[in-house]
Amino acid sequence: MAKKKNGSAGGTPATVALEKAGVPFTVHAYVHDPASGLSYGDEAAAALGTGPERVFKTLVAEVDGALTVAVVPVAGSLDLKALAAAVGGKRAVMADPADAERATGYVRGGISPLGQRRALPTVLDASAAAFPTVFVSAGKRGLEVELPPLALQSLTSATVAGIARP
Repeated sequence: MAKKKNGSAGGTPATVALEKAGVPFTVHAYVHDPASGLSYGDEAAAALGTGPERVFKTLVAEVDGALTVAVVPVAGSLDLKALAAAVGGKRAVMADPADAERATGYVRGGISPLGQRRALPTVLDASAAAFPTVFVSAGKRGLEVELPPLALQSLTSATVAGIARP
């Protein structure tokens, strides 16, 4: 696995946004293996050699018809009712993958909460605060960024709430 500090990050919209903001981050590249049988998040955690509670997946849902981003640990799943409540909505469902890709500018399995094509309301699971740094997709499969959770919250204007369940 390759690690890169700021400045040579691979040029995805996510890393460009981090560089522009002057946020300290580390890029971790690994070879994505579609035949591994693992989910994208579990594959990332295994490649990074870290626990799945510290690697966060970016999911796109519709809350009362509006696209909303949820960032939750790969060790758990998204609680749609909690997500809706976190943004003052009544009902949440997972977004159609094509709608998520179109709105974010990223492909499924590589959607980053950072540098999205269109700024969407974002909710970060409260468990991120337990770690000095967390990992999120850098904008393509096989590429993760490691950064402080407060920086992630700030850059995405995220609401922090308990939206994950084990």
